[in-house]
Amino acid sequence: MALILTFLGKGGVGRTTVAIAAARRFANEGKRVLLAIQEAGPAPGLMLRIDLETDPKDLAPNLQVVQFQAATLLERNWEELKRLETQYLRTPFLKEVFGQELGVLPGMDQALVLNAIREYDASGRYDVIVFDSTGDQATLRMLGMPEIASWYIRRFRKVFADSDLGKTLSPFIQPITSAVLNVSWTEDIFNQPMAQQANNLLEEGRKAIADPNRVVAYLVVTEDEGAIATAKYLWGAAQQVGLTVGGVIFNRASDFSIDPFFAPLPISPIPTQPVNDWQPLMDALPNFDEASQAPRPIAINVAERKVSLFLPGFDKKQVKLTQYGPEITIEAGDQRRNIFLPPELSGKPVTSAKFQDSFLIISF
Repeated sequence: MALILTFLGKGGVGRTTVAIAAARRFANEGKRVLLAIQEAGPAPGLMLRIDLETDPKDLAPNLQVVQFQAATLLERNWEELKRLETQYLRTPFLKEVFGQELGVLPGMDQALVLNAIREYDASGRYDVIVFDSTGDQATLRMLGMPEIASWYIRRFRKVFADSDLGKTLSPFIQPITSAVLNVSWTEDIFNQPMAQQANNLLEEGRKAIADPNRVVAYLVVTEDEGAIATAKYLWGAAQQVGLTVGGVIFNRASDFSIDPFFAPLPISPIPTQPVNDWQPLMDALPNFDEASQAPRPIAINVAERKVSLFLPGFDKKQVKLTQYGPEITIEAGDQRRNIFLPPELSGKPVTSAKFQDSFLIISF
């Protein structure tokens, strides 16, 4: 398993420059590194002085680089979908549809990129994957997909099972599936080999995002007021998807102090990069191994019956707590998070909630 490192911040603050420097430093340390670039345009290739491709390409010793192209990823994943269809369906109906025909729908590119990162991580070929993402809310929604998708499955599985429709269809599911599938399915459509495999992948992804030793983000800012405000907002939004923010990289640092805006995160000032000289920038980068010391997005204390969420960048008026069903939902900014509670707290009513020092503390 690799460490997946990404950077968040306003456009123009130097996220790509920092990502390249981080990848080079890891490679110089002897780590096997993949620099994965989401931007499909020519700018990253010009910075790297290399023609980027959709498959990993050697950039330096221990360092490979790949540029994601959504159309190529869709074509490859479509072939995998057709393979699964052939495995499970008696009469496949997608065999006459080819990946080269398909266009990329809005939002599809994020899921394709996330799956590509998962595959590179699972390959065992890399110790570190530096993901040069868009660094904005779209990136956070992408990284939050495993948790959100797993919630949809949990929630709608129960809704379907308890509904009159589900109870009516259950006796017919097994005979119908036997007629069209190559495998035997039971009445529970959510408890089948394909569904279990999908659930396992989502659970692995959810655990990885929640582990700062597996996935971590750093904020990149300049002294620009808009850059600071955007970084603060993304810091709070990252907590909502369970992603640990390990620190702040102050690019093109000046005498201006940004410490009050991001306490208690460590701040690493970065000098203006000399032309074609990456070493000063590489030397100024933080120790990424210390990211696990940053405040965790969520802490659950079963003994005290409390859940604490770290929500920096938001005030009390921007945070909303609701409880529908067995779990609780936190809304902050433009993000919602459904808290997966342990059995000891699941379904218990909330007795109190307070917002103090950027922490939302919920008691049951």
